[in-house]
Amino acid sequence: MRNRAITPRRCPTIPLYARLVRYGFRKHATYVWAALAGAFTNSVFGILRAYILIALWQARPGLAGYDMTDAITYCFVTQAFIGPMQLFGGGLGLPERIRSGDIALDLVRPAPLQAWTLAEDAGRAAYLFLVRGIPPMLVGALVFGIHFPAGPGRWLAFLTGFALGVVVSFGWRYLIALSVCWLLDDRGVAVVSLVLTTFFSGMMIPLHLFPGWLGDLAAVLPWAAMVQLPTDLYLGKAAVAQTLALQALWAVILIGLGTAGTRAIRHKVVIQGG
Repeated sequence: MRNRAITPRRCPTIPLYARLVRYGFRKHATYVWAALAGAFTNSVFGILRAYILIALWQARPGLAGYDMTDAITYCFVTQAFIGPMQLFGGGLGLPERIRSGDIALDLVRPAPLQAWTLAEDAGRAAYLFLVRGIPPMLVGALVFGIHFPAGPGRWLAFLTGFALGVVVSFGWRYLIALSVCWLLDDRGVAVVSLVLTTFFSGMMIPLHLFPGWLGDLAAVLPWAAMVQLPTDLYLGKAAVAQTLALQALWAVILIGLGTAGTRAIRHKVVIQGG
């Protein structure tokens, strides 16, 4: 009887992940009117926030090292981040699949669950940045006038920081989604996540306005990597190498925790016979 060599299982290739990114983009493109409605809402609230910041900076010129145009630009750039960074939580669909038991099917796909979900989420973020993120910035430019990065180097730094911010956001939301395996209901955790993200990301006000040790602490937490740090890169207010290194560190930490969490739920599914 002839011996046959056993063909090892091939690892997922880059084209697979590229197709998943495209799938995530096209999936959310079917909800174009919802995205446009979100862009309109973000633009309206951006205008309201801008007037509040204008009043604050008129009373305290040069606050936090920003001039008036910097503050307005900060307002509309952070409004543009709401959709791509999914700052209000969710966006993954994993909690529903965990509760229904469909997660068992996800765990036997030809790619790791976390990498598969990240690729789809990257497509979602790209679509929402184009359709829901850019319009508020254009509104800010037309109504108030905002800064734009000067030169390709600053654009590259900003886009790199933005991409790392998306990964950090995904890593955090992935951990929140996995918590359903142990808590059964993620609503309480989601509310806590919303509060932490809104307060410590710089979404409401620049973290540079936080006093003393609180500002120093907030600047190095993972939520700052989603909003404050990429916005400072956009404005040219941050040391590029140090900022990108901090974002990359949090991306690695959160993805690493997500990998450990995925292994834990795989063990839990096997133990429970799912």
